[in-house]
Amino acid sequence: MAQRLLLIKADGSVSIHSDDRAYKPLNWMSPPCWLIEDPDIWTVQNKAGEKLIITLEEVMHDSKHELGPEPGLQKDGVEADLQKLLAEHVTTLGDGWSLVRREFPTPIGPVDLMCRNASGGSVAVEIKRRGEIDGVEQLTRYLELLNRDPLLAPVQGVFAAQQIKPQARVLAEDRGIRCVVLDYDALRGIEPDEFRLF
Repeated sequence: MAQRLLLIKADGSVSIHSDDRAYKPLNWMSPPCWLIEDPDIWTVQNKAGEKLIITLEEVMHDSKHELGPEPGLQKDGVEADLQKLLAEHVTTLGDGWSLVRREFPTPIGPVDLMCRNASGGSVAVEIKRRGEIDGVEQLTRYLELLNRDPLLAPVQGVFAAQQIKPQARVLAEDRGIRCVVLDYDALRGIEPDEFRLF
């Protein structure tokens, strides 16, 4: 026995949550299923005959809320937002930098930003919210193709993200790719609200 949060949604799903694991339940039954409520035991069953049996010792809180129609989720700070902001403030990557194009095409997909550095050299920029090894591998493949083009070569690489995992940084730097940690609020022109000495 333990204190748990039980969610019964309008779609018929039942899920059991603890205080950890963020959004992932400890156990659940997906619809179509039905709930039989007895005084101390709830039985959730699906069409296949599988059962989730919940024993209740004490109900600490019981409430019902209509959530209404789904208006749609709008995320702020996704990769597209970061790409747009960095394209507008490309000098964040270096003085004298200029944007050539967003979504620069390659045979295996578009590079987020193609830029020119202060000396006129080509730079491919891959942008992620969280920089992981697969993002470095993706940029490596782009660089390999772009460097075959004599009009662009030599093309340097920049791996830009709000946070970069240590393993990804090691791999990127080993391949000559520069890593840049992006401050989303600073790109948007929002001043941090914490106290600063200088």
